[in-house]
Order: sequence, then C-alpha cells, then structure tokens
Amino acid sequence: MVIPVYDKNPVRRPPVVTYALIGICTVVFLLSPLSGFVRLHGSGHALQCAQTVYFDRWGVIPSELFHGRLPVGELDLPAGCKTPGTFPKVPFLSVLTSMFVHGGWLHLIGNMLFLYVFGDNVENRMGRVRFALFYLAAGYLATYGFAFANTDDTQSLVGASGAISGALGAYLYLYPKARVTSLFPFLFFVPLRFPAWVVLGFWFVLQWLAAQTAQGGPGVAYLAHVVGFAFGFLWAWVCYRPRRKVSVVIGPTQGDVQP
Repeated sequence: MVIPVYDKNPVRRPPVVTYALIGICTVVFLLSPLSGFVRLHGSGHALQCAQTVYFDRWGVIPSELFHGRLPVGELDLPAGCKTPGTFPKVPFLSVLTSMFVHGGWLHLIGNMLFLYVFGDNVENRMGRVRFALFYLAAGYLATYGFAFANTDDTQSLVGASGAISGALGAYLYLYPKARVTSLFPFLFFVPLRFPAWVVLGFWFVLQWLAAQTAQGGPGVAYLAHVVGFAFGFLWAWVCYRPRRKVSVVIGPTQGDVQP
C-alpha cells in the first residue's frame, strides 16, 4: 500500500553495509530455484519441489526454534515430491540464513527498495559496524517475536522484512521530518512527497492492522514487521535521544564570603 522511491535526505559517506546487504540478497536470489535462471533446479513439478526444499533448508521454521528440528519426512512438501536426503540445519542459525532468502521477484524487489531508500541514512547515523549488528538484531528479534506467537507453525519463514522493518523504525525516530517521495497504489500510483512520519506511520498502522487479522498458514508475517519496527524505533530512542544538559552553578566557597 506504500511504495517509497526516494528520500530527500543526503548521506555523508557511501552506505557500504546497505549496498552489501542488497547485493548479497540479490545474488542469493539469482542463484536460487526462485529466479528461474539456474537450469540445474529443473522445471515444472521438479522445480516446485526444489523450491519447497530450498525454503525448508535455508528458511526458518518457527516450530523448530522451540521443539527442535523436524524430521525430513515431516516437511510440508507438494504432492509427488521425493523426500529429500538429510541436510544439516541449526534452527538458531536458520534465522540468519532466512534473512537472505526471498520468496519471489516482488518479495525481493520490495524489500530491497525499502532498504535502499531508508537504510543508507540509518547506517550513516549509526556507523557501519553498529548498523550491521543492529540489522541482524532486528531480524532475529522480529523472527523470534513471530515464532513466539506461532510456536507450532511448520511453514518456512523467509525474507529480510523483519530486519528492514527495524531500519524503518529507527529512521522514523531519527528523521521524522525527512521528505519521502512515495507511490500509493490506491491513489493510482501518483508520486507524492510526505514527511517520513506520515509515510512510515501509515505503513506501520497497515502492518499492525494486518497482523491483527492475519490467519495461520502461508502468507506475510506481518507480526514480524511490527516487532522489528518497534525494536528499531525504541533502539534509536534509547541510543540517540537528546540528552538534557545539566548546568552546574558553583557558589562561593567559605573563603570567598566577605564579612
């Protein structure tokens, strides 16, 4: 419902981490069974099977975070798919790998667009190392937040949405008045420029409402967006809120008092 395309907020230095994240996610997707470029994955039904196994292996399954790994035979595969051989997977680390896996072209492009528009300024404010750690922390917290509410869910969760939502929350606190040019589909994609607090506030309300009505099963993990966004906003508030200056008034000492 909101498609940001540009923010009029210059950066002081190249956002290396932001560009690296975009590059890694893009390369991983192009090499995956989802892109359609790698013939090794087959076609037709075989490709569908390969895609499902790819999600199960590199995505995060909420139930595995609390109940341990699912036996390969219990994975939710399309009818007619051959059960894959055992593959190594550590549920905790699958949260990390899932941040670089996307479910399709629109999923990838949408996430990378949000990261491109908002990530550079947040990185410039935090610094490269801190931003990288913040990004990963937001992704982990968003994923576990969703998993806590869906402890028995066996559907694979993929995408960088939770981590990017953290960057959006931080941006909202750090640059609330920055002008963001966005496209609104319900307004026939007319480009309009609003302050960041309007664009991101509207986006967050939509995610919150969607999370309240979301049903179980495949779909968008709106709750992960909400958790990531809230974490990013609170993190920025704690670390970058203005500090009150305490003025110390030094009165005369006893030796300075005149009779």
